[in-house]
Amino acid sequence: MDFGLPESALAVQQGVGQVAAKFDLAYWDRCDAEHSWPEELWQELAGSGWIGLAIPEEYGGGGQGLLELVVATECLAASGAGGVASLLYVLTPGFGGLTVTRHGTAEQKAELLPGMAAGEIESCFAITEPDAGSNAFAITTFARREGSDFVVNGRKIWTSGAARSQWMLLVCRTTMPAGNERSSSGFTILLVDIPTALANGSLTLTPVPKMGTNVVPSYMVYLDDVHVPASCVLGEVDRGFTVLWDILNPERALVAAGAVGGADLTLRLACDYANEREVFDRPIGANQGVAFPLAHVKAQTELARLMTYKAAWMYDNDLPSGTESNVAKYTAANACFDAADRAFQTFGGMAYATEYPIARIFRDARILRTIPVSEELLLSHIATQSLGLPRSY
Repeated sequence: MDFGLPESALAVQQGVGQVAAKFDLAYWDRCDAEHSWPEELWQELAGSGWIGLAIPEEYGGGGQGLLELVVATECLAASGAGGVASLLYVLTPGFGGLTVTRHGTAEQKAELLPGMAAGEIESCFAITEPDAGSNAFAITTFARREGSDFVVNGRKIWTSGAARSQWMLLVCRTTMPAGNERSSSGFTILLVDIPTALANGSLTLTPVPKMGTNVVPSYMVYLDDVHVPASCVLGEVDRGFTVLWDILNPERALVAAGAVGGADLTLRLACDYANEREVFDRPIGANQGVAFPLAHVKAQTELARLMTYKAAWMYDNDLPSGTESNVAKYTAANACFDAADRAFQTFGGMAYATEYPIARIFRDARILRTIPVSEELLLSHIATQSLGLPRSY
């Protein structure tokens, strides 16, 4: 059993680290304050080949896997971005690159993957609905067949990155269930051309004001007779759940990676401050009341890191990774939030001042316990799938 990262992942760690080092904490604080996408960083990552890591080489990518994306996300988060770094690697490298590589047709791959690898084509994912929340079976966005097209009507919420994306991976129904039937059949994933739909008025995006993660805006999406060619079906009609799990499990692993990196960053800041700040003629880090909670978070973070790597490795080796991805996301999100909470306590009143990045990191860390799925549903999945307990819903 080898716990060392492969050479490919070590190369990613070094390369992404070199790019990320150019963008300090002040850069991320500014992007957060201005609610602006980190465009300069994105262009550097794309130009250096770190966006298309998991896209096959024949399409201009790195030919690597989810593990390398996880390492890149972790490294970016630890450099100064914090947990929000996971969204940068989830949206296009994860939702777009990984999914189209695994499930796209030859034509879809040829059209989308080269641009995604170059950072010129971006994607987002629309699954959550206002009335359905985490209950995917309650999705009502519907695509009816009309000639060679599907015509889509419905609403989505929390679709992050939609306004700057060219393509939306849309989860909708193409067959409605009978009565109260709960079935994973009847779902289809469509590739929606966002600029075209915006231009003809069939798609509307409304920003959702948020507490944090301000560098990646989220949107309410209204679909009113959006026409999608049948050639834009990703996978098979009515069998979208097959594709969906290959979206959701990597998403959870990447969010976990951002949380692990965010915890690393926060611990570093807290420990630096605890070594420098003196009260009663000694560094506050000499006090066990400060040191022990930080040490506890360090232990949490290392455990979460191992599980995150394991989940990515299992996905890359075509092994069932649902439980591992859920455990990784649960443990990493809690480690990241606990790190932010303890850092806040370590900085004391100064954590509330925007002179320090703790307030931003704290806000961004909190949402990781809820997205892309709440920790209660993660625990429910672990209870039923790993422990054999009866379903609670």
